[in-house]
Amino acid sequence: MKLLRYGPVGQEQPGLLDKDGRVRSLAGIVDDIAGQALSPESLARIAALDESTLPLVDGTPQDDLRLGACVGNIGKFICIGLNYADHAAESGAAVPPEPVVFNKWTSAVVGPDDDVQIPRGSKKTDWEVELGVVIGTGGSYIEEADAMRHVAGFCVVNDVSEREFQIERSGTWDKGKGCDTFGPTGPWLVTPDEVGDFNNLAMWLDVDGKRYQNGSSSTMVYKVPFLVSYLSRFMSLQPGDVISTGTPPGVGMGQKPQVFLKGGEVMRLGIEKLGEQRQKVLPAA
Repeated sequence: MKLLRYGPVGQEQPGLLDKDGRVRSLAGIVDDIAGQALSPESLARIAALDESTLPLVDGTPQDDLRLGACVGNIGKFICIGLNYADHAAESGAAVPPEPVVFNKWTSAVVGPDDDVQIPRGSKKTDWEVELGVVIGTGGSYIEEADAMRHVAGFCVVNDVSEREFQIERSGTWDKGKGCDTFGPTGPWLVTPDEVGDFNNLAMWLDVDGKRYQNGSSSTMVYKVPFLVSYLSRFMSLQPGDVISTGTPPGVGMGQKPQVFLKGGEVMRLGIEKLGEQRQKVLPAA
C-alpha cells in the first residue's frame, strides 16, 4: 500500500494511492496516518478494504492536489549520519564504529513538494536524499531479528542541512539539521510488502536539472534492522517515529568546488518504489 496525507497545511486528511494513481479518502477509517493507525492490525484492516469503494479525492497528487508529510504528528525524527561508505569517503570521514545519531526537530517537517526556506545567516545549505523508515510498533531493546516487525513502511526524506551551522558553529549537528522546512517527507508511506528489497533501492537527487546524487541503499553501512535494534537500546521507539538512514554521495559539500543552495533553485529527488519529491528553494526571508 501507499498511504498518504492530502490537503492544505495543517488540515491534511488520510488517504491512499490506488492502483490508477488516484487518491482515495480514508476518512472515517483512520483519523490520520499517524500513531496507532500505523500498527500491524490497522494496516491489515486498511489493506483488506476494497479500494474502489473508497471516496475518490478530486485532483492529481503532487499536481493540483497538495500532499502533506506522509506521517502525521511525528514523535521523533531520528537521523543517522555517515551511514553510506561512499558518502563518508566524499566527506573525508571514516566510517564510524557505531551509528552517528542526531535529530531533526519535528517543526522541520513539511510536505514532499513544499518550498524549502534558506535560513537567515545561511552560508552552506545542502541537500541529502535519504531512505526514511517509519515505526509502526513501538518497543525498547528490540532484537535485530525482530526489527522489521516494528516497521510500518518506508518513505523518501530530504535531509536538508546547513553545513556551517552543523559543523563549524560548535556543539552538535542538530542545529544545522532542524531548521524550518528542512524535513520534506513523502510523498507516500509504502508498506514493506510493496517495497521488497529495501537494501537495493536506487536513490537520486537533481538541482536545477543537474544530477548530483545517484546512489543506492546497497552501500548503506548499518542496515535498517540493525538501526531499529540499535536505536531501541537508547530510547523507546514509538508508532509514528521516523528514522532517516543516511545519504549516498553527491551532496553539495562533497563537490569540488563545493556547491550550496542560495535560493531560486529547484530540487527533485526520489527513491525507487517510494516516489519523488520536488521543492523550490526560497532565499532567506
